[in-house]
Amino acid sequence: MREYNKNEVKPHYYLLTEEQINRLHLASLEILDKIGIRVSHKGARILLENNECFVEEKNIVHIPKWLVEESIRSAPSQITIYNREGKEAMNLEGTNNYYGLGTDLLRTIDLKTDELRFSILEDVKNAAIVSDYCENVDFIASFALPSDVPTNLMYIYCAKTMMENSVKPIFFTAAGREDLEIIFRMAETVIGGEKELKEKPFIIHYSEPTAPLSHSFGAVNKLFFCADQKIPICYPPGDIIGGTTPVTLAGSIAQANAEALSGIVLHQLRKKGAPIISGLGIIPLDMKTATFCYGAPEFHLGNSAFADLYHHYKIPMWSTVGSDAHCLDQQASMEHSFATLLSSLNGANLIHDVGYLGQGLVGNPVSIVMCDEIISYVKRFVKGFEIDKEKLAFDVIRKVGPGGVFLAEMHTVKHFREEIWRPKYLNRDDPESWIKKGKMSYGDKVKRKTLRILETHKPKQLPEEVKQKLVKILKAAEDELINFKFKA
Repeated sequence: MREYNKNEVKPHYYLLTEEQINRLHLASLEILDKIGIRVSHKGARILLENNECFVEEKNIVHIPKWLVEESIRSAPSQITIYNREGKEAMNLEGTNNYYGLGTDLLRTIDLKTDELRFSILEDVKNAAIVSDYCENVDFIASFALPSDVPTNLMYIYCAKTMMENSVKPIFFTAAGREDLEIIFRMAETVIGGEKELKEKPFIIHYSEPTAPLSHSFGAVNKLFFCADQKIPICYPPGDIIGGTTPVTLAGSIAQANAEALSGIVLHQLRKKGAPIISGLGIIPLDMKTATFCYGAPEFHLGNSAFADLYHHYKIPMWSTVGSDAHCLDQQASMEHSFATLLSSLNGANLIHDVGYLGQGLVGNPVSIVMCDEIISYVKRFVKGFEIDKEKLAFDVIRKVGPGGVFLAEMHTVKHFREEIWRPKYLNRDDPESWIKKGKMSYGDKVKRKTLRILETHKPKQLPEEVKQKLVKILKAAEDELINFKFKA
């Protein structure tokens, strides 16, 4: 269990008891041993078979419990992620929280018209610039799936755009090993070489197994590539409660955890000690609308459960925030606030999908600015407060005495900034001042700020020679992949 300093008062939250953790863990082991997983990658099946797994027809593999336990132990409990310049940016360990964007949103709310349209490459650039500015956003991702570039090149274009428009770590996707290798070469070019990238990775690849209980050829191919290169990979399943898993939360968690653990087994058998970020996402299916519900309480119960599981395993984990709202309204702020607070209290390490709208289908750079302030608020809350002689302030209370005022005391001057959080955009004006300033809503404020960021913020540029090398890599990729059919 987590430990705190005796003088610290911090909010803490656990969903599962040790007994419940063990029950879910044993249920996942039983699924892998008795039911098995489908592995569509022949080399992976051979690797598993050579490690005492039983392979039967239809590519179903049964994994013994001892091998899962051994793989959990071999996965690193700490992963350091750097920025584009090789400076340490995130220490994924314990209950450290880091926040960032998600990938591949099909639609974007246009900043000029407020209309919903298909995403373009400019949206990837805008999200990177805004996130580069926002001090509480720790890593970036594409935030959009551009419709204005060739399909086989979209992830490469996204990676290049992110590398050029922010120094922050990059969380990225790829269609298959083919474009993953190209993105890897781009990252090497940016940080100075293969050795430098392995020693100070600033990229994290995101991929998934296929629910229920399946690993595609393409997913395993990418998993193995990242293991070989020792590039951190985030490989959690994304399951649908009542669709690809049982409708009960316990059954859904047990199955999804089996999928996640089998990914860890594959990854660690390929390269023992290679860095992997795990966990699981179980999203309820609304039986009336047939939509996936990012804002649902069941989603967050699942996140809390797997956080407890992966703290038990001592493996860095991801988590998810987001909203089902299709615009930046009261629902969006409510759901993002609740999700951000819970993910932080869970002690999740890599909290992604900051700013997501529309069940993971819609992006709006304004929501990134809103979430930057939500994260700041949550950070202050989870920081808690101290109870020591200085903070108990007995001498100051005695000095001021009954009927006195503390405002001018040096104790107040010394501590007010650290004790009392100040918002950037939330209203704290009295009604008359608010009216005089134009009666702006919170949405109006954060949109105005977003537009201002895009007008004035200039992310640190890559050296010109590096930019030219990226252009050459992209040109070679166009020649190689424009008509290539991905296997993933």
